[in-house]
Order: sequence, then C-alpha cells, then structure tokens
Amino acid sequence: MTWQPPGEEQGSGPQYVDPQAAAYLDPQQSGPQHVSGGQSGPYHVGGNPSGPYQVPGGASGPYQVPGAASGSYPVPGSQSGSYQVGGGQSGAHPVGGGPSGPHSTGPNTAQYGQFAGSQYPNNFPQQQYRSQAQEVSSQQLIKKEKRPPTSGWRKTLHTVTGGAINLGESPADVRRRELIARINQPLRGCYKIAMLSLKGGVGKTTTTTTLGSTFSSLRGDRVIAVDANPDRGTLALKIPRETTATVRHLLRDAPRITKYSDVRAYTSQSPARLEVLASEQDPAVSEAFSEEDYRRTVALLEHFYNIVLTDCGTGLMHSAMKGVLDEADSLVLVSSGSVDGAQTSAATLDWLEAHGYRDLVAKSVCVINSVRPKSGKVDIDKLAAHFQQRCRAVVRLPFDAHLEEGAEIALDQLAPETRLALLELAAVVADDFPHS
Repeated sequence: MTWQPPGEEQGSGPQYVDPQAAAYLDPQQSGPQHVSGGQSGPYHVGGNPSGPYQVPGGASGPYQVPGAASGSYPVPGSQSGSYQVGGGQSGAHPVGGGPSGPHSTGPNTAQYGQFAGSQYPNNFPQQQYRSQAQEVSSQQLIKKEKRPPTSGWRKTLHTVTGGAINLGESPADVRRRELIARINQPLRGCYKIAMLSLKGGVGKTTTTTTLGSTFSSLRGDRVIAVDANPDRGTLALKIPRETTATVRHLLRDAPRITKYSDVRAYTSQSPARLEVLASEQDPAVSEAFSEEDYRRTVALLEHFYNIVLTDCGTGLMHSAMKGVLDEADSLVLVSSGSVDGAQTSAATLDWLEAHGYRDLVAKSVCVINSVRPKSGKVDIDKLAAHFQQRCRAVVRLPFDAHLEEGAEIALDQLAPETRLALLELAAVVADDFPHS
C-alpha cells in the first residue's frame, strides 16, 4: 500500500512534508511506506536518497525541516517513536498514541485542537465552542433588574422617588403580564370565533366589540368583526363609522379584491385597531344574509386577517347560522346573570349538541355578562358552575357604566375590573389557538 499526500498523484516529484501534520496524515498505517517520487526505504521523502525522513535540501538525519529549530518535537499523549526537527540532535519524538515503535501513529486525533478547521477534519469537538459561547450571552452577563410597577401604590412610590425605590411588580401586575403573554401567543392561519346568544339584550354585540378590541390592541396581526345578523345589526354602531359600505358591497366587488387595502375600503376601524364589516343597514333591503353569503365572506377575509369574530343573530334557524357554526373554530356563548338568560343559554347548548356540534360545545367559552349593577337574588356562582361542566371555561364580565351607554366603545374608558376581565376572556380564547 502506497501512501501519498492529500490531493497529490503518485510520482509527482519531490514533496515537502509538514512535520506537525506528518503524524496525522494516516494514523492507521504503520511500518515502511513509500512517499511519492522517493527511493525505496522507510518513509523516504521526495527524491532525496540520503536517508530516512529526508527533506529536500536538508541535512541528513531523521525528519529534518529546513530552518527549523533544533531539538525534539513532542506530541502530547503519544507513545515512543523517533521524530527529529532539522538541524537538531537526535532524540525521541512520540507520535500519536498508536503502538510503540519508531514513527508510530495513533488513531486518537480528536485531542489535537490546533488542527481544528484545517485540512484535517474531525480533530476537535466543536460542541465545546458552542457551550462556551452560551456562557457569555446577554442573558448571562446583563444584570436582571426588577420590573417597575405599573399600578397601585408601588407605582406611586416609584414615580415620586424618580425610580430610586423600585419594589417590583405587584401580584396584580404579574397576573396582567401573564394574561397578555397568553393573548400574544403565536397564531398560525385564521382563527374564527362565533359570538352566539339566542336572547337579545345580554350584551352579545358589546362583548364582540370589546373582545375584538382587546385582541387588536395587544396583538400585532389583523382582527376583524363581521356582523352576520340577517336583520339590521348594531355592530357598526360600536366604533366610529368610516364608510357606509357593507358586507353586500364586499361580496359584490369580491372578484376585484386582491390585496388588504382593497378590503380596507369596506371596513371601519376603531382606535384599538379593530375593524368592523357592517351588515346591511337599509330596512328596505329584503334579501337576507344567507349561508352561501357568509361562506364567501369568510373565504375572502381569511386571506387578510388572523382573527375573525362573527356577531351572530339571535336565531339558530336562519340560513347564515349553519355556515357560521360550520366555519367556526371556537364558540363564545354570551349569557346574562338572569334566570331566563341562563335557561336560554342552556337550551342553546342542548340544541348544538343535538345537531352535530358537540365538539364545538366542548371547546366553547361561556361569558356571564352583568348587564345590571346588581345580580339580584340569582346565585352567579351556581350559574357559573353549571356552565363550567359543559363548556371549556367560564368568564364573568362585571357591570360597566361605559358599556351601558350603548354607544361607541373605548377601552381606555372601561373600569380596571372590566379591562382585567376582558384580558382573562381573551387569554382563555387564545389558549385554543393552533400552534403547529
């Protein structure tokens, strides 16, 4: 078997042998070898017959390198062998870690880190570099400071002292930050939420607007609420009206809509960035919003929006409802804290389970909305426990004077308790977002 340097052909003439690399060129070979162009003999180099391990132009002797310092050249961890650097005295030079004998080599090359990244691959474990780099990351080196408080007396103290006294976040601040993190979790594709109630006056449209505004104010993606009421809906009255266009106009011009700015011409946007697509407002229009109309609307909107909330009508039998339920990823059932409101909501769940929507009921969220300042004699805890057994979660919305007005809704005018309850509702809904 003839040894030759990497990338060279046999008989190419005198070659120069790197004394440091010679021990690693062929760790599996042992015994006399012939190097290209040299005379016979053990490890003869490049046409110079003066002796073993001869480098062209060098003095005779084992392994002489022109201009090299004299002396032995040991390699760590090897066994005995002869290796002489040019011009020096003869002496032992252990190579490699292989079997003992002159000029022996060993298979263990991983320990020689000086050849990492050179023409001798796999000589150094790169994992060591990666682990050391992690130790000098910003998370390790930068000192972690307490988050400043955002509410309560802690914030007042922090502000008055100019930040000199920082007691950190209160439990309420931590709770709020955790809810926002759940709301902001990644969402792949378009998530469609059906807002449903069979009884009027329970705050379904108001809940649709406040939930959508909470999502749009905290998330960076696009959120739209669609008024799917077959009659004159009131969703468009909850935000400043920017256009008189309705879902009818959108469907009429659908073939010409190719980008987001085209859709934006048919929607109105609130200060919280929630967009609303209004239903037909003209009472003279007798054509109802059908199932096919709703499916075409959603098929168009899902290309431009990440969250679509549908404000349904108060009936389960109108034609658009089947399309709403079939397309929905989640259901939010809005109920009041009254006896008749609770009975109607329970009957709604019964109807859904009997008509093939059992899975949608199991992942639904029940909202008990306090439309009055006091609940009277109704035990809200028992009411919540009833729906907790049938739905994925139950969220209570407290009474809020700003919502009672029935006018345009501004999140910054809501009471702190209402804002927190809306964060909890949005976080519960976001827990069902698909991640893969």
